[in-house]
Amino acid sequence: MTTTLPAAGTWTVDASHSSLEAVAKHLVVSKVRGRFSRFEGTIVVAEALEDSTVDVTIDAASIDTNDEQRDGHLRGEDFLDVEKHPTLTFRSSSVKEAGDHYVVPGELTIRGVSRPVELEVDYLGIVKDPWGNDKAGFSATTTIDREEFGITWNAALETGGVLVGKNLKIEIDLQLAQQA
Repeated sequence: MTTTLPAAGTWTVDASHSSLEAVAKHLVVSKVRGRFSRFEGTIVVAEALEDSTVDVTIDAASIDTNDEQRDGHLRGEDFLDVEKHPTLTFRSSSVKEAGDHYVVPGELTIRGVSRPVELEVDYLGIVKDPWGNDKAGFSATTTIDREEFGITWNAALETGGVLVGKNLKIEIDLQLAQQA
């Protein structure tokens, strides 16, 4: 890759300039986006790229699909079960270069169930903000099978298919701040 990566050290997620969304098929013919509004994370960029780590914690109750009734259902036992499982987590132990992007393998935990996932990551660059602080940008995606995490609720449609798709596309845009 030709883009210079951020300097080795600890970088934290600037949640106010970042987004974390899950996209699900709805009624077979459309998509619904859910955005998590509260999350935090730390990325440690190591001298050797493969030794870098990612650690993110998401407040499960912060899911917002722009529909209060649906959000309540998503927070309940059929989906995220936030009373028993208030957080979702992603932890990696390495970063791999993969052509023009990076792959970050890790463990995603939802509803107390942990499964391996790989994030496909694009590094967007580094810049100094108006106050002289280094900021770095990354975008990442992955697709998970929600049923592998114990989220199996659904409803059959009269015309065939189901109300909610089995796969969720995860879309992440992060702005990171370098820690002193």
